[in-house]
Amino acid sequence: MRYFVVVSLMLFMTGCSLQKLALKTTSGLFAYGIEAFYSEPDLEIAEPAIAANLKLLEGFHRADPKNKTILELLTQGYAGFALAFLDDHAPKRASRIYLRARDYGFLRLQKTTAFKNGIPKKEADFVAQLPLVKTSEVAVLFWTAFAWAGWVNLNRDNPQAVFDLSKVKAMMTRVLELDDTFFFGSAHLFWGSTYGSIPKMLGGDPEKARDHFEKAINISDNKFLIAQVYEAQYYAVTTLDEALFDKLLKQVIDAPENILPGYELMTAVAKRKAKALLAKKDDIL
Repeated sequence: MRYFVVVSLMLFMTGCSLQKLALKTTSGLFAYGIEAFYSEPDLEIAEPAIAANLKLLEGFHRADPKNKTILELLTQGYAGFALAFLDDHAPKRASRIYLRARDYGFLRLQKTTAFKNGIPKKEADFVAQLPLVKTSEVAVLFWTAFAWAGWVNLNRDNPQAVFDLSKVKAMMTRVLELDDTFFFGSAHLFWGSTYGSIPKMLGGDPEKARDHFEKAINISDNKFLIAQVYEAQYYAVTTLDEALFDKLLKQVIDAPENILPGYELMTAVAKRKAKALLAKKDDIL
């Protein structure tokens, strides 16, 4: 952390060209920083550290607003922060952070061929550009869609969320087409949650939900535990399968914290969510 503070001070003391050179170097280091955060198993250590470095990264963005790496890290960082630390207990704040992440994602998407002329407001125009998104751009497409989906999920009573969901679905469909294994098959988790959380008359389908959850679980070889939590929440609850609900959450809670090396943070988040979900069992089953 001290290194990044020193670098940030240096940026204000150097010329424009040196600033950009320093920013390019430092944004690369932040990519390694993301890896360090993912490997932190202590949520109380991770939360303030990630928040502080995201604000520092925003400062770098202001100094070099065209830097693609910084935009992508801000999109992923804020979206992940909202999910890990805010989604369950601070929905209003989480909504604001999800939108911040989405907006950084939009800025990054505008540096792709598909959206070089801007983000279309009309759904048909927006969807028409998605086939132009390349496999090399799947990360920014996924994290932007993920952030947008997070906001939609927390604002289901908002008519805008209903409208936006169609665009998010189109984005996640494109992610599946490009690389359905990206980030442990997380696009499958979106579809599983979507099919499992809406009524059948509106397109819900519990069996399609379970199929997507099982695909995600298989992609990570049962190690990306958020998948089991979501299957319990959006399939077992929907189908009133108490035995499956208990089985999935017990798997998560009993799993070793290093079951997925390098992603101990996500394992810790999954365990916390599993315990919270299990505590609400009598109210939801």
